[in-house]
Amino acid sequence: MKQIFRFRRSTVVVIFISACLFIFTQCINEEEGRQQEKPGDSSHQNITLATIPSYNEFAGSKKCMGCHKDIYEAHLNTAHYQTSQQASERNIDGSFKKGNNTFSYNPNLLVAMEKRDSGLFQVVYFKGEEKVALPFDMVIGSGTKGQSFAYWKNNWLYQLPITYFTAAAQWSNSPGFPMKVMMDRPITSRCLECHATYVDKISAPESNQDVFDRNRIIYGVDCEKCHGPAARHIEFQTQNPKDTSGKFIINPAKLTRQQNLDLCALCHGGNIQKTQPPFSFIAGNVLSDHFQIDSVSDASAAAGNFDVHGNQYGLLRASKCFRMSETLTCNSCHGAHANEKGNTVLFSQRCMNCHSKEHNNFCKMNPALVPGLEKNCIDCHMPEQPSRSIALFLPGKDVPVASMIRSHFISIYKQETQKFMGK
Repeated sequence: MKQIFRFRRSTVVVIFISACLFIFTQCINEEEGRQQEKPGDSSHQNITLATIPSYNEFAGSKKCMGCHKDIYEAHLNTAHYQTSQQASERNIDGSFKKGNNTFSYNPNLLVAMEKRDSGLFQVVYFKGEEKVALPFDMVIGSGTKGQSFAYWKNNWLYQLPITYFTAAAQWSNSPGFPMKVMMDRPITSRCLECHATYVDKISAPESNQDVFDRNRIIYGVDCEKCHGPAARHIEFQTQNPKDTSGKFIINPAKLTRQQNLDLCALCHGGNIQKTQPPFSFIAGNVLSDHFQIDSVSDASAAAGNFDVHGNQYGLLRASKCFRMSETLTCNSCHGAHANEKGNTVLFSQRCMNCHSKEHNNFCKMNPALVPGLEKNCIDCHMPEQPSRSIALFLPGKDVPVASMIRSHFISIYKQETQKFMGK
């Protein structure tokens, strides 16, 4: 009788434990389901994907136009959206007209940009004889500073030897290339993570060179780069037009400060090194879970030991403005949906959201001595400086010409202030 009682008691205990485990598992699954279903609803969203999103999860920004027409049309004019495109004569800034369409390495060797019946090409000539014609297949860069170009060889993507340098309005040797025709520099998935919204990488992880599906690319940094893959969102909203909660989409306004910074630092964080597969990072993720972070120390920033291109995020973090604020992010100054390039008045107004006479931290220069001072904080405190990494050889030049890029280390630059006062 005692044995039967012990058996029954053991059975009850086992059933109870099993029931608890089942309920606990259901709670976890339910919570995970809620996080995946409504990633835009939480004020703190740590969205971790076990796998890379697939091409079919993306909709393409044109499908966003149905509900967000004004934002979509404004975004088409931004450098982000234009940072990669399929090549065409319309979106290549350099000239194809004779007299303005060549880059000479030496008297015997040149590359000509030519329009032919079969397309646009960079054609290599040696002693006047054509050696190879490489097609313009992809434009990389909006043209703000310049444009580089790429060509497909099967499903491998290579950088073309000649770039267009906007500041000089000339064709030039591509950045970092030696002064010879170089046709075998591969375009990597890390390059495309910053110059495209998505590319389907089809090579194995251990492969020495990335292979892509050239028909499964979403060009430019479009809506889904900052809001996440949108196919499911568009499907739901199309079927439920009265539901305005924004299901299955990421709202960056509801991300934490660090999540918003990480989203920009993916491409503006300097030489960060991948620790996870390409395109696995999406808005809301923690950048350090996917990359080794490239830091800029306060001392190196203050001493000018940095390159103004690349790690704008690191320079911003080293700035006193950032360290004294609990809310400052890239979006405090930059509107992501519109082309604000060169609008110093607008950016200066945003500076004065924090720097004002009321806050007792306004510019100490005498406005009477410098007319229009309040319209240009930028040239004094974020001056354009030569980039060490974007320096290009122009025809007839023995040394590379650096591209001028605005520093994101916000500080007092005495020499720049003196220049400004002398205007």
